[in-house]
Amino acid sequence: MTLPLLLFFVFGAVAVAAALLMIFVRQPIHSALCLVLVMISLAALYLLQGAEFIAAVQVIVYAGAIMVLFVFVIMLLNAGNEERTNFSKMAKYIGLPLSILMTAGIAIWVARAGSVLASPQHAPDTAEPTRELSQLLFHTYLFPFEATSILVLIAIIGALVLAKRDS
Repeated sequence: MTLPLLLFFVFGAVAVAAALLMIFVRQPIHSALCLVLVMISLAALYLLQGAEFIAAVQVIVYAGAIMVLFVFVIMLLNAGNEERTNFSKMAKYIGLPLSILMTAGIAIWVARAGSVLASPQHAPDTAEPTRELSQLLFHTYLFPFEATSILVLIAIIGALVLAKRDS
């Protein structure tokens, strides 16, 4: 077993375990931290595939910025322990068989696609696509990129104003 394959299984197992923990823990902050672990594991998987830019974006945007917003909302709402209702019990009896059925369907789909995945492919050069992407992002689409950043800034300021008004 090669080192990249071993790392793939390790990071894949960490991502799945953290995703399951995210669902089953009762504290919202702990769920958010488990989601950060999932995002970092996915970034490591992207690195193993040779997609350094996507891995960096995964960590910066999702594990960084989005999780800060999630934690801000959790703190703003003062969310405590999760309360169980009758709907949760009903979801357990309907959701468990449905999730087993979906997992079996995905496993069959992956098994059928196994012959395509087994063929070796040449790894692309990652420097050129990143350079092309940066040219598009900072030259061709500079205005939409900056407009989006201003909209995100306005949303953050609005959230701060709402939080300040309630306290």
